[in-house]
Amino acid sequence: MTDDPFVTHRSLLFTVAYEMLGSAADAEDVVQETWLRWANADRAEVRNPRAYLVRIVTRQALNRLRTLAHRREEYVGEWLPEPLLTSPDVAEDAELAESVSIAMLTVLETLAPVERAVFVLREVFDVPYSEIAAALDKTPAAVRQIAHRARERVIARRPRIRVDRAEQQEVVDRFLAAVQTGDLQALLDVLAPDVVLVADGGGEVAAVRRPVAGRDRVAALLSRFRTLAPDAVVGTVWLNGAPAARIDLDGELDTAVTFVVEGGRITHIYAIRNPHKLDRLEEEVELSR
Repeated sequence: MTDDPFVTHRSLLFTVAYEMLGSAADAEDVVQETWLRWANADRAEVRNPRAYLVRIVTRQALNRLRTLAHRREEYVGEWLPEPLLTSPDVAEDAELAESVSIAMLTVLETLAPVERAVFVLREVFDVPYSEIAAALDKTPAAVRQIAHRARERVIARRPRIRVDRAEQQEVVDRFLAAVQTGDLQALLDVLAPDVVLVADGGGEVAAVRRPVAGRDRVAALLSRFRTLAPDAVVGTVWLNGAPAARIDLDGELDTAVTFVVEGGRITHIYAIRNPHKLDRLEEEVELSR
């Protein structure tokens, strides 16, 4: 007996939904909705199960994305995507690792829902224009125009992430050592002049409400970490396909931190503190294209 196509492609479907939504919880809901529709489908009429399933998950994610828009407009402070615990293997697919990075997902938030769907399906998963058109009830010509527009917007905004992972690990290690010792000069040395720190507390826990920009301001803020949280345990993990950090307080996960490294220095720091977004960081998630 052959495997059910849904089971075979489940990690792909989750990855598509996650990249469209930036939320693991919502992506799981969409995958479950896709399963219900698959279970009721006439399999004899399905010529290409993978394309059929991707079409369903895209439509469900698009519906969910539209309903989430209002909720995110009312969000307290900066909204950041929900981080995922991933294996180092994800980094071996550079394009996949870049596409699921917190930095890229944050950029995708600036796209309209249909633009985001087209960009994800075309640029990340290389879905043919004809299949994207079928999923979105548009013509292939219209999809090509949307893809071109979305690509230009992403290129204009996305940080240059592609860096040797060993180099990124080394830079992150230097940064964490400086934070734990409160060494201001070491922080200044590892941060890019125009570094930006974004924190997401969601109104649930304390976090800076607006991005902090500039090496001096970010270093001054972070140099107080050990004084403010003397018992915090800082460790390294792999989040969203790249070396990252987790901070535990009183035995509980308190903050997940991801980075963008360029030219041997950190250009972006994303600190996710909203406890509702940290629920899934104890179990590794499988991602695939």
